[in-house]
Amino acid sequence: MRKLGCLLLVLAVLSAAGAADGMAWGPDRKTVTGFYLDTVVTLSAYTDNVKVLDDALEECGRYERLLSRTIEGSDIWRINHAGGKPVEVSADTIKILTLARQVSEWSGGAFDVTIAPAAVLWDFRSGKTQLPDTEALEAAAALVDYTRVAVEGNTVTLPEGMMLDLGAIAKGYIADALKATLIDRGVKSGILSLGGNVVTIGTKPDGKPWKIGIQDIDGRTGEYMLVAESSGGATVTSGTYERGFDLDGVHYHHLLDASSGWPVQNGLASVSIFCEDSALADALSTAAFLLGPEKGLALIESTDGAEAVFIRNDRTIICSSGAERYLAA
Repeated sequence: MRKLGCLLLVLAVLSAAGAADGMAWGPDRKTVTGFYLDTVVTLSAYTDNVKVLDDALEECGRYERLLSRTIEGSDIWRINHAGGKPVEVSADTIKILTLARQVSEWSGGAFDVTIAPAAVLWDFRSGKTQLPDTEALEAAAALVDYTRVAVEGNTVTLPEGMMLDLGAIAKGYIADALKATLIDRGVKSGILSLGGNVVTIGTKPDGKPWKIGIQDIDGRTGEYMLVAESSGGATVTSGTYERGFDLDGVHYHHLLDASSGWPVQNGLASVSIFCEDSALADALSTAAFLLGPEKGLALIESTDGAEAVFIRNDRTIICSSGAERYLAA
């Protein structure tokens, strides 16, 4: 489920961008880049103090050490290795798990952060084209059940054998946190990209919205199919092209069915969500994709403040009722 490995959203480079940056508006645009959460993180803002961006980048490392499934000592690692015993965790972890459960309920269990036992059986990184053992995957899928995650106060209890993975929601949560920090430190105009999660602070200095490219489902990384506009919200995309391989005419990807552990095959190539809350957008992009065009669209239409663009494998586009206002003409 984790949306890792490549940038799914690319910042559209327009001919007027250079002129905008050169305006006698105030601070110049500053940019810092790092690699956290298994993805490239790029933070840009118009500020005289680049340290605020450096500090925000360091916060990515702190959140990674807190929320990663694989870093020993993180909240998630400790929950997964507690043998079914309660684990005291941070307020951030509680907030994420609370939102994750809400989206799981909205989606009828399609979104599920306990997908890890099935996800770890798939190798989408090495370049090998090998399917997991069918019996092992069936056994792993039987362990996927968000209703068994018990949150009480600041403790989390997970039955032994189950595992959490916050890859489908954590980057969105972190993007929101970084945005709030930068605003508190005086940033009024900026754009933050954490892989397929992009959030903006205000507009560009000239008052125009930020342009965000949505990856072309058949193109190389950085080639975009649509352009979204943002003046302070979040744009998050999930797609089958992020990580996967082809075998015997079938494309196997990282967006897994919680009930079976197999990649969902529903004709969709990507889903992009527009929302003020990046954590919610992150979770909804996965949930809506897994539900498919009809049920996914119904989920978005029933969620206040969220809009979506669904792109099918044949490149046809489905928009929620209010999505077009986020797309550039």
